[in-house]
Amino acid sequence: MTVYFIGAGPGAADLITVRGQRLLESCPVCLYAGSIMPDELLALCPPDAKIIDTGPLTLDQIITELAGADSAGHDVARLHSGDPSLYSALAEQCRRLDALGIEYEIVPGVPAFAAAAAALKRELTVPGVAQTVTLTRVATLSTPMPPGEDLTALAQSGATLVLHLAAAQIDAVVPQLLAGSYRPATPCAVVAFATWPQQQVLRGTLGDIAGQMQAAGITRTAVIVVGDVLAADGFTDSYLYSPARRRTGRH
Repeated sequence: MTVYFIGAGPGAADLITVRGQRLLESCPVCLYAGSIMPDELLALCPPDAKIIDTGPLTLDQIITELAGADSAGHDVARLHSGDPSLYSALAEQCRRLDALGIEYEIVPGVPAFAAAAAALKRELTVPGVAQTVTLTRVATLSTPMPPGEDLTALAQSGATLVLHLAAAQIDAVVPQLLAGSYRPATPCAVVAFATWPQQQVLRGTLGDIAGQMQAAGITRTAVIVVGDVLAADGFTDSYLYSPARRRTGRH
């Protein structure tokens, strides 16, 4: 028996990986977070599968379900939105499964920041503009930020910054970013519910993005992207396309 932690992608059901879909179609038990999982994905479960919404469950209750499936010899599809490597609360579950000796595998998924970049039709790393992407979030009462990871410190580099789980605190976020290396004119964009039917895209600057978000009523399930790559133009082409680069075929 194996627990498969499957990245379900950012929202659109067809953005799950082929491997993830095959596992979902074969596992007799599926655990998912109901508020952020499309119904179309759950429809892929076997007709007689045990499907459990973990939204109202505690961590201990979730582990009890996983351990019960293990005792019964059933594989489990444990669906997490986006990619399990980012803000998925995966580590706590793996730690407990390790202690219980229960096997598990992790199946990557399309992360929300990649879906947001696609919606914006922008590359987050552009030659001569930015070659670093910082993925972060803001502190909450339940999850404080570690020392040295406050937004002002992270903004010092001026590289591309991607903020998760921060839409509700945009009024506090902007001053912290401006205290770093960003400017009021620094390009900024917001993608809410990326790839969902209700997707919203806002484009602006750090100086006006808070007002745009408030006018649009965006307070959750949004990715905020900050950096000059959002308006990059006139940059030097990558060496990948240079006539001077030696090209070899695949043998």
